[in-house]
Parts: sequence; C-alpha cells; structure tokens
Amino acid sequence: MRGSQWRTYIAHNPKIAELADVGEVGSGTFSIETAVAAKPDVAIIAAWQFKAMGDTVKKLEAVGIPVVAVDYNNLTVEKHVASTMLIGKILGKTNRAKKLADQYKNAVADVLERVKKAGGEPKNVYVELGRKGAAEIGNTYGNGMWGGVIDMAGGKNIAKGLIENWGPLNPEYVIAANPQAIFIAGSYWAKSEKAVLMGFGVTKVATRARLAPYAKRPGWGKLEAVKSGEIHALYHCGARTLYDFAFLQYIAKVLHPDAFQDVDPVANHKKFYDEWLPIEANGTFAVKLQD
Repeated sequence: MRGSQWRTYIAHNPKIAELADVGEVGSGTFSIETAVAAKPDVAIIAAWQFKAMGDTVKKLEAVGIPVVAVDYNNLTVEKHVASTMLIGKILGKTNRAKKLADQYKNAVADVLERVKKAGGEPKNVYVELGRKGAAEIGNTYGNGMWGGVIDMAGGKNIAKGLIENWGPLNPEYVIAANPQAIFIAGSYWAKSEKAVLMGFGVTKVATRARLAPYAKRPGWGKLEAVKSGEIHALYHCGARTLYDFAFLQYIAKVLHPDAFQDVDPVANHKKFYDEWLPIEANGTFAVKLQD
C-alpha cells in the first residue's frame, strides 16, 4: 500500500496505525518473531510471498498460525474469484464475497464481449512503470500484471515474448515497435522526485506534469501514440485488486473507443469505492496526458 493510500485509511480509522509492523517479504525484512507476537488467528499472504517465504510458512504453522495464500497478482478472473471467496469464508462474509466476485466476473466478461464484437487488428501497446521518471527506462510487463490486462483489453503487448514477467525493454525496440497507445503506471512514490505521481490526494495537474516528459523522450515524437495523443497514466496500485476491472475498461476504451462509448471507467472506479469501501476515491487514478 502506497503512502497516500495508507494515510487515507488511517484518517478513517486511526487504529490501523497501531497494527504490528511485521516487515516485508519482498525486501527481506519480514520478522517471524513480530508476526508470532501479534498472535494472529490466521496469516493471509500473497501466493508469491508463500513461495518466497519457504520454511517460514512451516514455522508459522508450527506455532498454531494457519497460513492461507491468495493470488491477485496473476490478474485472472479465476484466481481473483477464488481468492475473494476464500477470504470471505475465513472472515465469515461469504455473501459479501460472492457479490464482489460476481461483480468482477460480470465486468470482465462485458469487456471481453465488447472487445470480441469490436474486432479489427489489435493495436500495439506499450506499458512502463513510471517510478524512475522519463530519464530512465522503467520495467514493462510480459505475461502478468499490466501485460495480462492488455491481452484482455484486446491489445498487442509489444513486450510479450521478450519479457517473461517484468523488466525493461530496449528503447530502440520500443521506437521500432511504434506503439499506438502508451500507458505509464504511476503511484505515490514520494521519495522519487521524477516519478509519475498518482493516487489519493494527487491532482491531474500534478500527474500530467510528471507524465509530460515521457512524450519528449528521444525518438518518441515519431511514435503513433505520441502523435495521436494516446499517452495515459494508470494507478499502479489499481492492478491486483477487485476493482482492477475499471483499469481494464480504461485500457479497452482507449483501444476500442466506439465499443465502450457508454462505459465510464473512472466513474466505475469511484463507484466501487462508494459501494464497498469506507473511504472515497479522491485523487487521480487514470488520466490522459492531454484531454
């Protein structure tokens, strides 16, 4: 969870700040001692964390803490639904979980059906993590994460076949591939002065100011996406969630505008928060460089 998102939740419920900090699996700071001392009824972790933790999982189970793995990173309907239903069962909220899962299934099915009817030649799409700013080449995604979303949206991911999971593409290759739509994944990286800032409390003006330098990269002026103005920023934390269907809708609408005329992805994202979450989605989560 990024800083702005964390602060928004704490403002709603200050008790969240009192939760034990057990560290992070990805950075190697996870503390099993702190986790055990917190005396949780269950440990719910991501599937990738389950694999990375190795014997640590057995150690948690050995002291009576059941470990459950869920997978939203795969960005498939099947795993989103299964993970949601599992969490619902654990929390005793199966009815709520089913409503959420059904909403997700229906939203994705609607996108796939519209894309299928739209037909046509798939447009070349490039996505890049905007954490480093335009002066450095950030990671793109092959089969998972945003790569999977591009596939469902009916786009042709220029990184597919070259990048397995994530990693940077050669700048010359990106130019040669001539993407027709470019998406820069932004977030609230407060310590990075050039990152594409997005999220709670971030204005469109601030996001666009950080996004604009990408259009001025060497050689990018010739790209079809730049010439047609199809450069967009997407909230990186929006992926791997039960509302990432809104970002799927956004990408699909960019690629197939006629098929999604009656769909408002930004409004649908806000509606999800209004319906299911205790906070409002006030900020910038998806925006075009120029209206």
